[in-house]
Amino acid sequence: MQITAIYPGTFDPITNGHIDIIARAAKLYHHVIIAVAVNINKTPLFSLDERVALVHAVTTEFDNVSVMGFSTLLVEFAKQQGANVILRGLRAVSDFEYEFQLAGMNRRLSPDLETMFLTPSEQYEFISSTMIREIARLKGDVSSFVPPIVGNALTEKFNQEK
Repeated sequence: MQITAIYPGTFDPITNGHIDIIARAAKLYHHVIIAVAVNINKTPLFSLDERVALVHAVTTEFDNVSVMGFSTLLVEFAKQQGANVILRGLRAVSDFEYEFQLAGMNRRLSPDLETMFLTPSEQYEFISSTMIREIARLKGDVSSFVPPIVGNALTEKFNQEK
């Protein structure tokens, strides 16, 4: 059976923790779709097009990974793409309650779509996009948390704010 997994997120910006999950998912699933969300509940630093471009740039080494932006209900987008699995990353126990509720709601909306959880490697457990944005905003070094292209994009973005 060829399983397509969809890994949704805002990816604002994509971090080494996200890439760790993507690399591991690429070994487990026939096709992995990185679904970059518009998410009207957040005010992203990067536009949807910028986030899609950054995610694409840092995932080109994976032959079975594609990147798409979306602004619909996740389960509907997953159905449109023929996905069988929603893939979610769990960094800490604090993520679990929200992710568990989300998985339950998605199961209720689309019973045929399974949710699978992956944890990042331990060196990435503490990384969050929110923290990375804050460090970069304050001119801190994010080079060990994000790929160089993402670090450069953060620097450029915050230099434009002056």
